[in-house]
Amino acid sequence: MSAASPSDSADSLPRDVVIKTEPENDGGLLIGPEDVPVRREPVVPLLAPVSGQQPLAWSQDHRLAVCTTSSMSLMELVCDIHSNKQDLVLHRTSIPVPAENHRIRVGPAQEQAEATDKFSLHPDPTVRQVFLADRVMNPSLGVHKGIKYASWSPLGCDSSGRCLLACLTLDHRLTVHYSHKRLEWSTLIDLSKKYSERLKERGYAKKDNKPPQANLLDFDELQRRFRMQTPLRMEWSSVYTIKQVQPDNMCVDVEMVLLAILMENGDLILWKFVLPFLNEADVVFYDIIESGVTSPSDLAWWEYESADRRMSGLIVGSEVGPVKIMPVSLSGVKGYFTLRHPVILWKECDEIAVENIKCVPMIHPIHKVSCSLIVASRGCYVFWCLLMISPAGLNVHNSHVAGLHSLPVVSLAVSHHGVAVYTCSIDGWIKKLTPTFTENTLIFNQEDMLRPENLTGRRIHGIAVSHNGAYIALASTQGMVGDYHPSNRTYQVHFVTLKTPETAAALLLKSPTQNLYRLADLLDLVRWQILKNKCIPASLQEELDQKIQEVDSPYLWRFKLFLVRVLYQSLQTPPTDHHWKPTHEESKVFVRDEEEKDGENEEDATQEESEPGGVKRLKEENLEEQMAEVQAWINAVETHLMRENMKKVLGVVYLNTWIAENTSVPTCGLMEYLARDANDRAAEVLIGHIKNKMNKQTFSERCSLCQAVLPFTDHKQAICKNGHMWLRYRDYPRLLNNFHKFKSNPLKMCVFISFSLWFQTRAQSSLIVET
Repeated sequence: MSAASPSDSADSLPRDVVIKTEPENDGGLLIGPEDVPVRREPVVPLLAPVSGQQPLAWSQDHRLAVCTTSSMSLMELVCDIHSNKQDLVLHRTSIPVPAENHRIRVGPAQEQAEATDKFSLHPDPTVRQVFLADRVMNPSLGVHKGIKYASWSPLGCDSSGRCLLACLTLDHRLTVHYSHKRLEWSTLIDLSKKYSERLKERGYAKKDNKPPQANLLDFDELQRRFRMQTPLRMEWSSVYTIKQVQPDNMCVDVEMVLLAILMENGDLILWKFVLPFLNEADVVFYDIIESGVTSPSDLAWWEYESADRRMSGLIVGSEVGPVKIMPVSLSGVKGYFTLRHPVILWKECDEIAVENIKCVPMIHPIHKVSCSLIVASRGCYVFWCLLMISPAGLNVHNSHVAGLHSLPVVSLAVSHHGVAVYTCSIDGWIKKLTPTFTENTLIFNQEDMLRPENLTGRRIHGIAVSHNGAYIALASTQGMVGDYHPSNRTYQVHFVTLKTPETAAALLLKSPTQNLYRLADLLDLVRWQILKNKCIPASLQEELDQKIQEVDSPYLWRFKLFLVRVLYQSLQTPPTDHHWKPTHEESKVFVRDEEEKDGENEEDATQEESEPGGVKRLKEENLEEQMAEVQAWINAVETHLMRENMKKVLGVVYLNTWIAENTSVPTCGLMEYLARDANDRAAEVLIGHIKNKMNKQTFSERCSLCQAVLPFTDHKQAICKNGHMWLRYRDYPRLLNNFHKFKSNPLKMCVFISFSLWFQTRAQSSLIVET
């Protein structure tokens, strides 16, 4: 096929075939231009050079993994409501490269040593040179240190509902890690060791379980055993739900995720992780697929979903050109079909390696059917393939985008929300490709991304786009200094915006996700705008109020609370004294210090003289009044959310029959608290239903010291008539907001209500409850 490029004529295209990368503007917020790249601070320095062909990977829980020669450097984007600084808030951690070298075992140690001695001195130079030049087989060459590749699992795979991290080192060790305490990483399982033990038990047989006829002294057999244990890439699938039969013959829904590993011999190894993944017992070998690709280069999952039909496969790229999809059988997963045979996406062997394979599910705007867009870099070109399933079968349309870069594409990233493909070459040029559909194929509109000044002339090693497309991260180093390469290179990670705050606000208001945590990168852009301007945009505030009147969902109220809290932080003046700095009252004073102090005093004096005292006092009073108004606003929104969650708790406890009888909640106190608002009709109806069901029973809270009845006047503390004060659970509002997470488990519900909602922390004395 001919290459598709912007030069192709698009005059005959109808106007409704362009993919909408953002929600349409239907009288709401004005959506400005999307790609206005602005560099965000800070620029993160790396302690070691980057390593691997794809050094950057961004997870769904907003953590960026950077592969370096000494460790896996991790940066978590945190949308902090307690800080008034405009810089990005990044929590940095790292996973060090293991100190001990990883050696692949292909047989008994003595036999492997004999094979090493034999082939290192083999009389045939074709055999000897191949053996001596292979770092995997020949231990005398030494091994490279560093991280080769990183892959993030979907959200919800570890015990705390976050992402797992699969890490592949340059010495071919594959491990899975998780972060239990947010700033501490632990290794869950070493898959290289587990797979090596499995092969040893099976006698290093192939998939057909036939034992090998030759031993390690045969060069082909030695090479086969090493290649079948050398991982190149690994990728996680989506989360699947399967039925599992319990010992009492009951069927329960169990979630699982698959990790596909591409080996050097072309085999695809599938491991099954039962969620939440806690230890090695939760991972089992799932399947092995022989792809037949002799020189594999890259791997990606293909997942298709349309109505009640779903299919999965693995996209395998080759170093010589071909690309194919290998079928994956998902037995036990409801609604999944299996491809009958592999699908060839590109069959030409033109010796151009396939790298950076990405797959994006889309909706065809003309045919109104689900389709998949697969893109990959091949030298200076971008290969694309459009897959559509029709009653006639699977339709494959493929081509290349030419004329993008003069140098090979080193990295490729895809923004799934508002489909856009970003490519970069090592000279620092970044291109944006936006797909436009036609009747039978598609074309790509090319745009040059404007580079911030400090990135001009730098070498780019990799790019990655955040989960919702708000930021693009770039790993870079110095380019040419004059006409020479620098003797010492420093490596940095830069963050550049891909969307304007206005666009991010519009996406937050119309997002179907209804979860602020999953939209944290978009939320950070809105936070940045409020901190800069010290006000909430009027258009955003009006649109949000209108949405609340129409829908009144807790998500919109939480979004409003976030905006108001950030506004309050923007109005606070930064502290002038730092508690962490040592005082110099009793220390020696040098002449230079006295001169600096005199200079600072003179500057402060000139600033104070230039501004009259009355104007300064008036500004302070206005600021205090504004902060008091914002604080009252925060209290009003918090009170509304608290009341709604109280009604939700009472409704679930008293209007459902499956709640345990011994569940304890301060019912009368909650109802008294809710009844204060005479305009809340929903609370009035709920209280009436509960009173009828309670049959006039009372659940009084009593003081542990004097047995006096505690009135429920505040959700933060309880005070009896004798003045004894008892603090309630400090995370009471947060637990009420997370109440929906416990609905699916009655046992967790009882624990949640009895302990979390009921009273104070375990460190304080508990209240006596009489029913």
